[in-house]
Amino acid sequence: MAKAKVKTGNPFLDADFGSGMDFGKFAEQFKFAEPFKFPGVDSFKFPGVNSEALIENQRRNLEAVTKANQIAFEGAQAVVQCQVEILRQTMDETTKAVQAMSQPSKIEDVWAKQAELLKGAYEHGLANLRALTELSSKVNAEAADLLTHRVSDSLGELKGAFTAGNGATGEATAQGRTDQDGPVTAKGT
Repeated sequence: MAKAKVKTGNPFLDADFGSGMDFGKFAEQFKFAEPFKFPGVDSFKFPGVNSEALIENQRRNLEAVTKANQIAFEGAQAVVQCQVEILRQTMDETTKAVQAMSQPSKIEDVWAKQAELLKGAYEHGLANLRALTELSSKVNAEAADLLTHRVSDSLGELKGAFTAGNGATGEATAQGRTDQDGPVTAKGT
């Protein structure tokens, strides 16, 4: 995906807009699991809930969203770079076509050249559109796949955090009771 950047001399086209975006540094701001370890926090624990696992789950969720944003941002940069390259090529081809059309010749030859140029431009445009669509689709699929896997993993982790905490299982956890409270019976008894 990374191609050598072509310098055009245009400051707007040559700018690297992504150089100031470091998603890793952004994510580091949200590594907040440690500050929640205040004295007395243990008194806020719920039976059957592993709060450390919940915090770790949310940290991983944030990391996954940050990574997906980074993938999307880099993909958008690649699309813009591809569009700039397409624009450069189109301008070069247009310049050559205008020069070729400005040569004196018979009107039949001019029409034939115009038809040939139009056909080439149309085919080139379709190829460029296809390339941009494939690039966008690839990036979107990569980011969506990352998030899909994280959601699936997160749901499994949440289930584990609620059922593994303090040895509680099933309905007893839903009622806030553990096996240590005595035998678990049907609801309402």
